Parts: sequence; C-alpha cells; structure tokens
Amino acid sequence: MTKVQLNPVGWMSQLSQLEVALLQDSARSPVYKMFRNCCLAVLNSGVDEDNAEALFSPYKDFDITLLRRERGVKMELINPPEVAFVDGKLIKGVHEHLFSVMRDLLFMGNKYAFANESCPTESAQITDMVFDMLRHADAIDGNERLNTIVCWGGHSINQFEYKYTKHVGYHLGLRDMNICTGCGPGAMKGPMKGATIGHAKQRIKEGRYIGISEPSIIAAEPPNAIVNELIIMPDIEKRLEAFVRFGHGIIIFPGGVGTAEELLYLLGILLDERNAEHPYPVVLTGPAGSEAYFEALDEFVGKTLGPEAQSKYKIIVNDPEAVARYLATSLNEVEQYRRQSGDSFSFNWSLKIAHEFQQPFVPTHQSMAELPLHSDQPIGKRAAALRRAFSGIVAGNVKAEGIALIKQNGPFALNGDPELMERMDKLLTSFVAQQRMKLPGSEYIPCYRIS
Repeated sequence: MTKVQLNPVGWMSQLSQLEVALLQDSARSPVYKMFRNCCLAVLNSGVDEDNAEALFSPYKDFDITLLRRERGVKMELINPPEVAFVDGKLIKGVHEHLFSVMRDLLFMGNKYAFANESCPTESAQITDMVFDMLRHADAIDGNERLNTIVCWGGHSINQFEYKYTKHVGYHLGLRDMNICTGCGPGAMKGPMKGATIGHAKQRIKEGRYIGISEPSIIAAEPPNAIVNELIIMPDIEKRLEAFVRFGHGIIIFPGGVGTAEELLYLLGILLDERNAEHPYPVVLTGPAGSEAYFEALDEFVGKTLGPEAQSKYKIIVNDPEAVARYLATSLNEVEQYRRQSGDSFSFNWSLKIAHEFQQPFVPTHQSMAELPLHSDQPIGKRAAALRRAFSGIVAGNVKAEGIALIKQNGPFALNGDPELMERMDKLLTSFVAQQRMKLPGSEYIPCYRIS
C-alpha cells in the first residue's frame, strides 16, 4: 500500500481548528464520494480518456483521508495513480488542484450543503453563492481589468482545430488577456497553451489560466496541466453562471453537444429583454475546414431561436488575429457600459439570469422524456428546454451517472414538435459524423433516441 501525505497550500493552509473539524466531518458525509472521485480525476490529469467508468475502474483501492494537525489539515493519498508523480514526487500543479477540490467541495460544500436540499434555490441566493465560491478561490481579485476571456469548445477536436485554438490563445496573450475554460483537454487546453507564449513574449508573469469544472464532468475532462486556478462548482448550472458572470467576453470553438449546450445557455440569457442593452462580445471561430460545423450550428440557432439569437454572436473563420482584435475592441464597450451602470468589473452582477437557467437539471429517462421541446412557448423557455436536452445527452455520453442509466434502461427518449425534433436530430447527426461526441478512435453509440 502506497501512502502520500500532502501539506496544505494556498488559502487552505490558513484554517482555524473549528474549520479543520468541519472539514473532517465533511469528509465523512455523503459528499465524500464526490470529493474522492474529483481528487482521483485531478490525479489523472493528462490521461487521454473521456469515460468516467474507464478512468476510475483501475483505482478501486484508491482512497483519501484528512489528517488533523495543530497548524491545519493534511491530505493523505492512499494508492494514488503513478501518472501524477515525477521521480516519486507529486507534480506541483496537481498538488495545488487537490486542495482546490478540498476547498470547493468540502469547505464550501459544508457551507452551502451541496449534498442536501438546503442548498440555495432562490435566484439571488444562487448568484451570491457563485460569487462567494469565486471569491474564496481568490478568482475575483485581479479580475477587474476586463481582460478575462472564456473559451468554450470540444474536448474531442482534431489536431488541426487544436492548433487553431492555440493560435487564438497566442493572440489573446499578446493583448494581455487571461484565459478561462472548462479546464479539460482539446479546446479547453489549446487557448491556455497559446496564451502562455503570448504572455511570455510580453513579459507578463502573472498570466491567469482559470479552469471551472463541476463534479460530474471533471472525470471526463480532468484539469489540464496549464490551469493555475482550478474552481469546481457544485453543478453544471452554477458552472455556467460562473463563466458568464466572471468572463468579459466569450469565444466558442468547434465542439460537440456540450458546446451547443453552452451556446444555448448563453443565448437564452442574452435574449432576455432585461439584458437587451448589455454588451457581451461572443465569437464563434475555427480554422478553415470548420465552416460546416458553424453553418450547422448557426442554422439550428436561426431555425429554433430566430434571427435575433443569431445577431448575438459573430462568426470568424480562420483568422485568430481578427478574433483577438474584435474582442479587444469590444471590451471598450463593455467597460463603458459597466461604468455607466455602476456594475463591478470583476463580477457581472447586472446580467439577468432567469430562474429556469439556474435550477439544476438532473437527467433521467423521465425528466428527459418530459422536456417541453416545442416552439409554442417564450423564446427563453424554449432555449432552456433545448439546453437541458443537450445537457442530458452530455450526461449520457460521458458522465458516470448518465452512462449507468443508459446501460440500465437504454437511450434517453426525446419527444417534441416534429419540426423541432428534426432540426435537433440533424444537428446531432452532424456532430456524430464529425466525430465530436467522443474522443477520436472511440466508437460512438447514441445515448438518445429522437421521436
């Protein structure tokens, strides 16, 4: 049996004895399994695998315990994966990420009772919670310069697309912009890698590479090695809210169903009439050869949400420098608006997010079948229903609990207006054809059935 003890780092190195006791109590609570799995995912950083079951199965004897000490708390790893070590020493970035997991899932989890029904449910309380978690992660400090660009895109993109994301990140880095992604591989890693070169050329030593994940997706998308600030929100809805309130602009690279979910979430918010005057630069971009992807996505948005939704983003193909210039120029408008409205530069409080985009959606066969997938409803609710449908497909593709449900009961059944369902089927079929559902080389078996 291999045991490795780790000293606390960062904010977790300054705890009172009461806080240490609460942490130990949390480690014995229902949230422990979530904590253990997230730590195991972090220890597997860099492993080319997007199936949680396949990732976890070799490490059934892995465990983790908290050891109380007068000066704080130590973490003890039992039989950790060897891939996290170099010459017998734990990689420093992995060490830091483990204590980020402890901070977000145990300390903040205890504060907000993630594991039971007392977790905040009111809109204002949810936003306060998202802010508080970002603040405890020291993410808010240093974000007032209006230079944080959120990058979304697929973890299973091809090498040509991956290199393009690096080129975009490079031009962002040259313009002193920081990168925030879902922290995984592919389009989440490329912009960070490119930005490190841009920052180095400009002698920027404090470049920020923020990764925001959530417990059920981190196993399929372990934090990449460049992430120097890891934040784990309790569910996908709070993760998405953290992105849009923390970021100052958004880039969407080619991706699969998860990327479509993120775009639908964002458009549902930007189409809210209360946000009509709110500038929020959004760019869809990819290399030459990705035109078919953006055409399919743009057509789907136009047919399901309308031309106004299409006006909320700009499509730029095969021009990384133009993407960076567009965002740099657009951020001047963002600054002017926030000054006039008195909103914070570091956290977008004034952006209105409807309740249906904040409430956690748990994909089951029943909840997926009951989604109101029809056009005869307000555009915001339509976007929310579509977002949840795509979220359920993500769960069936890569999340452990979703995969288990599909194994037990077969594919999720999606029902709705024939025309709407036909458009969804067309988009998803294009994702499958372009190998955007799973890592290259993996056979994709659909977890959904459209009727």
